[in-house]
Amino acid sequence: MRVFQIQDDWGIDNLKMATRDVPKPGRGEVLIQMRMAALNARDLIVPERGYGRATGNLPLIPVSDGVGVVVETGEGVSRVATGDRVCPTYFQNWQGGAPSAERFASALGGPLDGVMAEFVCLSQEGVVRVPDYLSDAEAATLPCAALTAWSAISMQGAVHPGDRVLVQGTGGVALFALAFAKMHGAHVTVISSSDDKLERVREMGADAVINYREIPDWARASREITAERGGYDLIVELGGAKTLPLSLRAVRPGGTIAMIGVLSGLQLEASLGPIVARQVRLQGVTVGHRDGFEAMLTAMAQHQVHPVLGETFDFADLRTALEHLRSAKGMGKTLIRF
Repeated sequence: MRVFQIQDDWGIDNLKMATRDVPKPGRGEVLIQMRMAALNARDLIVPERGYGRATGNLPLIPVSDGVGVVVETGEGVSRVATGDRVCPTYFQNWQGGAPSAERFASALGGPLDGVMAEFVCLSQEGVVRVPDYLSDAEAATLPCAALTAWSAISMQGAVHPGDRVLVQGTGGVALFALAFAKMHGAHVTVISSSDDKLERVREMGADAVINYREIPDWARASREITAERGGYDLIVELGGAKTLPLSLRAVRPGGTIAMIGVLSGLQLEASLGPIVARQVRLQGVTVGHRDGFEAMLTAMAQHQVHPVLGETFDFADLRTALEHLRSAKGMGKTLIRF
C-alpha cells in the first residue's frame, strides 16, 4: 500500500511517498481503508520534530485526521462492523475521564503512525462511527480541530445560552468554535485581520466582529459588546504570547480563557495579577477524548452542523497541500483525497 512517511531524517524534505505491507487486524482491531484526510497546523510541526522526543521515531506516517471504511475486523470486535464509516480518534488511548501522560502519548501522526496510508489498522476503541449526513470530506475534519473546539466550548467552557464568547481568528478550530458556541445559544465575537474573512463569519452567525489590524486594542474595543457582563464569559485563545495579555483584559471576572494555540509565540510577558484578582480560569485544551467526540457527533447531527471546507489535494500532493496550509490562504480545512 502507498504511505507518506518522514524517513531517514527529520525535515519536510524527508517527507516522502513509500510502500508498506497492508496490516492485518489482530484481536480487538479493525482495518480501515482511508478515503479522506484533513490537515492541521501540527502537521507542519511534526516533520520538523517540533515536539522533541514526543514527536515519535522515524519512519513516521504523519497526519491525525481522516475518515475511512472498516474493511476487516479482528476477533472480538463489537463496537463497529465491516462497512461502517469511521474516524480514528486523535488520542488512541483516551476513551474518557481525566487526561494523563500515557493518554497524551497516544496521538496519531506523532508519536503514533497517522492516517497518510491507504490502509490503517487501529484498536476498535480508537474509532468512532460517522453520521450519514456528513460527506467524507466533512467527516475527515473532525478528530482534532472540531473536537478541540467542542472541548473548549462545551466541556471546559460550559457555555450557556446568552453567554458572551470571543473567538480568535478564522482557522479550523476557530470556525468550529463559532459553530458550537452558536449551537449553545451564545453571543459570539470573532476577531481577524481580514475584512473579507470577517464578512464570511458574519454570514456564518458571528454577532460581532473586530479587525485587530485596524483596532490593535481589541480588548478595549470589545467593552461595549460585553458591558452588561464586565467581559467575555469565555475566550477561545489561539494567538498565544501576543494575544493572551489582551484576553486577560477582555475576560470577565470569573471567566475562562481556553488556551488552545500559540500562533504568535510561546514566551509570555504579561501581568499575572488579573488572573488572581479577577479569579480568571486559564484552561489548557488539548483536543479531547473519545466520549467527547461521540457527544459532539450527536450534537452536530441534531443541529446538522457542516464543517467549512477548503482546498482538496490528491494523495500524491501532500507536500503541496502542506505548503497551501502554511500560506494560510482562504478559509476552511485543507483536505487530502485518497
